[in-house]
Amino acid sequence: MNAVLGIFYHAIGGFAAGSFYIPYSKVKQWAWEVYWIVGGFFSWIIVPWIVAYITIPDLQSVVSEIFSNKEIAPNVMWAYVFGVLWGLGGLTFGLTMRFLGMSLGMAIALGLTASFGTLVPPVFHGMMGTLFTTGSGIAALIGIVICLAGIVLVGKAGKMKDNDMSEEQKKAAIKEFNFKKGILVAVFSGIMSACFAFGLDAGKPIADMAIAQGTPALFQNSAVLLVVLAGGFTTNFIWCVLLMIKNKTYIHLADFKGTPWLSNFIFAGLAGSTWYFQFMFYGMGASKLGRSLDFASWTIHMAFIIVFSNMWGLLLREWKGANYKTVRLLVIGLLVLVFSTVVIGYGSYLKNIENEALAWLFR
Repeated sequence: MNAVLGIFYHAIGGFAAGSFYIPYSKVKQWAWEVYWIVGGFFSWIIVPWIVAYITIPDLQSVVSEIFSNKEIAPNVMWAYVFGVLWGLGGLTFGLTMRFLGMSLGMAIALGLTASFGTLVPPVFHGMMGTLFTTGSGIAALIGIVICLAGIVLVGKAGKMKDNDMSEEQKKAAIKEFNFKKGILVAVFSGIMSACFAFGLDAGKPIADMAIAQGTPALFQNSAVLLVVLAGGFTTNFIWCVLLMIKNKTYIHLADFKGTPWLSNFIFAGLAGSTWYFQFMFYGMGASKLGRSLDFASWTIHMAFIIVFSNMWGLLLREWKGANYKTVRLLVIGLLVLVFSTVVIGYGSYLKNIENEALAWLFR
């Protein structure tokens, strides 16, 4: 049941992540750097603190411990640093959507993010050996391989779509379509975005401390997210402010009559809030799958994001003009991704059985 709940929470998080960019498309007459940082205030500062206040019974004590406990100080530092690096990925992730669209952009960027974010933490902790010697580890690894295969299929479908469509069709579906520039940005974004998984991994002692002070295990990452997302906000805030100064677009923030200011603010805030909820539900899903399979949680999360973002891409007619074979390959890739989550969930189920067997032997 924990595995089922874990995958369900990851699905909600994936839906949020795969959908967050849609409200941004409703923003009019604001420069990208303006609506991106407005949404960022919601996703990295406002909503995380509201959720932390709701889910952490003694938030003041937990925050005080984060800043004063010398034992977890290195973890706090690394969680923040990885957040800063992830912020570079998040910053360029928005550019990926602009140049490649939701379908192709997310497939390429998240494919790299899934690979790095999934495999690096267990290698760092020396866990790779155990993954090859237990049924749960082998099942999880098989699921990851299947997931990566699905990502490759979706990415190939995106490349075929690029070949199928004329430049006019591409521009009609994605106004700023630029395949070469988009690929470069997507590769950089995918690698740097994996740092979010490293940040959560580094912040595990923060989660343990929050639990010890009465935070439900389901919301243990609420405290960690405050640190990691603060790092992400730092990067994005600096870059967007520099762009606003360079382009003199900061005037948009005070242009109440010349732009649809209120609706822009609402849509940017909605986009930012939606983006945050992917992290909240990711943390909830990971808590249900267990720390021994944390690395697999990242794969599941990425798989659901790709599935839902491509569903939106189909609904928003980003694939209009692609031939039947291309769309069929896309659908096959999405089905493979969904199947990979089932296999990884089965690995979590096996892990629970293994833990119960060990507990029975040593009673």
